[in-house]
Amino acid sequence: MKTLIGKKVGMTQIFDEKGNVIPVTVIEAGPCNVVQVKTVETDGYNAIQLGFGTVKEHKVNKPVKGHFAKAKITPMKHLREFRVEEVSSVKVGDEIKVDTFAQGDSVDIQGITKGKGFQGVIKRHGQSRGPMGHGSMYHRRPGSMGPTSTPGRVFKGKKLPGHMGVDTVTIQNLQVVAVDLDKNALLVKGSVPGNKGSILKIKTSVKASK
Repeated sequence: MKTLIGKKVGMTQIFDEKGNVIPVTVIEAGPCNVVQVKTVETDGYNAIQLGFGTVKEHKVNKPVKGHFAKAKITPMKHLREFRVEEVSSVKVGDEIKVDTFAQGDSVDIQGITKGKGFQGVIKRHGQSRGPMGHGSMYHRRPGSMGPTSTPGRVFKGKKLPGHMGVDTVTIQNLQVVAVDLDKNALLVKGSVPGNKGSILKIKTSVKASK
């Protein structure tokens, strides 16, 4: 499985050979270093831990500094773990660049969605509003709370106002449109979760369309 950590730069559009407009997300992907390799024998599962981005050494605490010192790698800002089926071809210290992916590859991208604060049921759950005229006095409220005397409580799962956004979301089967090794740029068709500058996990699609 191909894996990388990236940073969302923003969205733009490019034109294909036929002149069709393709909306793309630009991702600064890698270079990443393999900081740790986990195996079934030592950890109970196979995984690789990648590091991405630079950080000043005085901003890293002693445990994290020791973790990087063990791998003989200068401290990196972001660490992410990827579960893989096989780790025999990977070793600590390996550098993974954006050219691990190629045009036409199908990828899954995971990120944290934009925070939207405290929202009502119309924005948060897509519910309809009540009548706006004729004295209805019921416009954007959540609706009936359910039974009154029995059981006398609000059931779990009731769609109510609350905090919205900041969820971990994975978008599957996104197509790689272009790869720029000089700029460490990965152009992916469509949108990906998160704000500009947010950190993304990129890996080969699990359910790649045939």
